[in-house]
Amino acid sequence: MRIRLCLAVLSLAGGTGLATVSAPAASAAACTDIDVVSARGTFEPGNLGAIVGDPVYSALQRKLTGKSLSSYKVNYPADLSLTSAARGNSDLVNHVNSQASSCPNQRFILVGYSQGANVVDNSIGISSAGAVVGSPIVATIPAAREPRVAAVLLFGNPIRALGKSVTGVYQSRTIDFCAEGDPICENGGGDVGAHLGYTRNADAAATFAAGKV
Repeated sequence: MRIRLCLAVLSLAGGTGLATVSAPAASAAACTDIDVVSARGTFEPGNLGAIVGDPVYSALQRKLTGKSLSSYKVNYPADLSLTSAARGNSDLVNHVNSQASSCPNQRFILVGYSQGANVVDNSIGISSAGAVVGSPIVATIPAAREPRVAAVLLFGNPIRALGKSVTGVYQSRTIDFCAEGDPICENGGGDVGAHLGYTRNADAAATFAAGKV
């Protein structure tokens, strides 16, 4: 019940005047130094995502001075359909593959919030099947392109409620925020508001990513 309530609150957030941070319109990125690939949460408003993606991108612009940045909004429904996260997983991997082919020197920062964290998890080979709004893996970033992923920034990651986390080659490049009481990422969590508060972690996430670039 708490989880359904939390997702319902997110669905209403689009009409409540959430403050958004300016970010460029999402499109296939040019050959910038860093492409920030953001998967928004379920029903999350904003361009890259009002709660996480937009503020993280703004913070990265401040931290990564001297680097050119572009952004890509993962194209997927971000709804409660059974195939939503899988569609995001496929689009994220297709985008990274396309950009990596076109821009040999470009690196990537992957950002995922809530269901978007499931999308990123799947794309780096950590299945979100069984998690809230999760799905089986349908595509992964090829091993040859894995070194070009500079950082993985996750917020309210549903697999954590299953006792899972990012392991393997991406572990040292991943920061995974789970607010105390967040029912989406904490098994037994009861604080619905905690899932909506990850904007406060944008600066810390950008600092972490800057240290990996």
